Amino acid sequence: MTLWTELEGLDYSVRHVQVGEWSTRVLETGAGDPLVIMHGTGGHLEAFTRNLRALGEHYRVIAYDYPGHGWTTTTARDLEIADYEEHLLALLDLLDIESAHLSGESLGGWVAAKFAAAHPERVRSMVLNTPGGTMATPEVMERIRSLSQAAADDPSEERIRARLEWLMADPASVTDELVAIRRGVYSRPGFAESMRHILCLQEPEVRQRNLITDDELAAITAPTLVIWTSNDPSGPAGAGIDMAERMGQGRFQFIDKAGHWPQWEQREVFDEVVLDFLGENR
Repeated sequence: MTLWTELEGLDYSVRHVQVGEWSTRVLETGAGDPLVIMHGTGGHLEAFTRNLRALGEHYRVIAYDYPGHGWTTTTARDLEIADYEEHLLALLDLLDIESAHLSGESLGGWVAAKFAAAHPERVRSMVLNTPGGTMATPEVMERIRSLSQAAADDPSEERIRARLEWLMADPASVTDELVAIRRGVYSRPGFAESMRHILCLQEPEVRQRNLITDDELAAITAPTLVIWTSNDPSGPAGAGIDMAERMGQGRFQFIDKAGHWPQWEQREVFDEVVLDFLGENR
């Protein structure tokens, strides 16, 4: 089954909306309370395609590509966390969403946490899925930078697959279709330059000034589920446990046999855990 045939029978839309300077690709499906889905560094909304049917049965799901990512406008300048926060705020305003549930993976979790600390009135609850923003491990940062830039400079099947396999517990989880989708994104004119600006967060000095502080974690009032996995390449599960403990309403959930994308490799477990949590905080 392919990513898009999984959505057969669903009503969904994919469109571009102008959010400030960014022509932003947005997918919507379902109805009810808004649930905003946020992907990782160098990613795109297809990272959550496998979850849209289950989540859309209960929520108005909004998935989007960040500035410089996916099929949203590429960037000619460095993007730090405040840029992604500003874009998210403007997107919510454009869509007339006063407050939403946020589900962020990796960079998405980093942005969501910072956003929730700065705009608590706009966040109902959060799922932080293998989130970034609390660690600055040089070897991990260099691995992300080298694999990502190599894939953008030469979007061959081999380099794209290497970047995606790094995310997974089981390399076989990387399908030919996922590789083809990402090759299409990374082959866009200007995307290699855009990637260089996206990856500024992997530079030690830039990363340090963007990290989530203990004060910010303490300022998060929204109920928050932090998900970590058995094979996450970005760091140990203890980082997720510590993050959850520093929030007033934080909770930790471990998912086995998954890497950086539990929503992809363990979709049924992920969907069940997320829906149970969101259902408690509607």
